[in-house]
Amino acid sequence: MGEEPRDEKRIYDRYEMTPEEARRDHWDMLRFLALNALSGVALGFAVAASLLWFDIGGLGTHLGRSQHPFITALLLFVPLGLTFGSVVTGTAIMTMPYKRRKEM
Repeated sequence: MGEEPRDEKRIYDRYEMTPEEARRDHWDMLRFLALNALSGVALGFAVAASLLWFDIGGLGTHLGRSQHPFITALLLFVPLGLTFGSVVTGTAIMTMPYKRRKEM
């Protein structure tokens, strides 16, 4: 008598998570997003480095002759890193398997 066991209740209420399960799920999601963002930033930095390495459009030469090469490199690396990081993170979010609450 009284309360039904937690396992049996979970069968009927599958969409409800315990606070610990929700906390673990949120940390897993944040880890997933951070990993994708970092991989996108790394890809953007690799593209910027390849632009300089292969001297595409004379970027490497201009950077070498610049009075402030650090600022110039920063203006190349940061926007590419942010753009690629955002694109990879957005793609990861859009391709995630997701079930609506009613489907669970």
